[in-house]
Amino acid sequence: MTQQKLYRRIKKQVGQAIGDFSLIEEGDRIAVGVSGGKDSYALLHLLEELRKKAPIRFELIAVNVDAGFPGYRQEIVEEHLKANGFAYHMESTRSYDIIETKRRPGSSYCAFCARLRRGVLYRLASELACNKIALGHHLDDFIETLLLNQFYAGTLSAMTPKLLSDNGTHTVIRPLVYVEESDIIRYSSFNKYPIICCACPVCATVDQKRQKMKKLVHTLATDIPGIRRSMIAALSNIHSRHLLNRKSQFDQTEFTQ
Repeated sequence: MTQQKLYRRIKKQVGQAIGDFSLIEEGDRIAVGVSGGKDSYALLHLLEELRKKAPIRFELIAVNVDAGFPGYRQEIVEEHLKANGFAYHMESTRSYDIIETKRRPGSSYCAFCARLRRGVLYRLASELACNKIALGHHLDDFIETLLLNQFYAGTLSAMTPKLLSDNGTHTVIRPLVYVEESDIIRYSSFNKYPIICCACPVCATVDQKRQKMKKLVHTLATDIPGIRRSMIAALSNIHSRHLLNRKSQFDQTEFTQ
């Protein structure tokens, strides 16, 4: 697939997600989380391309949060943002030190880190007068989270493209919901984004469950090529009467004659 054809496909998918879930509206000022990974770079550039031709007015500001992990190259992200003319804000935190000293033994490293990062993003969104926060979770993240919750937590839930934040003030949006990770990898390679490692000291060990889900979907896709599209469609095609929901009030009884 050519670079231009891939770009048009991804751009169309992002536009469709924005329309389907009303992710961006007139006057929005959106803080785009940019970590230095392929997903966040792609998200920022795609939103900027859409913004230039959008029938509505909205603003973007790239936000990078350095958690303080040793070896994180924040300056590489800043150089890219500056070179491409993006409005941006760089934030350095002591999250790593807080995690190391405050995390309870046996508790989730990632959950604690994510909670601290969310708090920083919410604070920065307020300080930067942003009403929305855009994150780079893609289609594969959605379906892997669905499987993780089913297999390990016993819940039928995943992510949502649009969510009112915990503080009730900001809205978190995920415009890459329809974009497959494989396309983002190719798109990022075409554009030669300066990808950097998150430098998390435990990422190689704590992400094993998600890697198992990724491998499972990849294996199934060899026999069911459209499985990713089918699974993401299933997340919006819910038949609650056919689930074991104890809270539901059934007004009909199914029976076989």
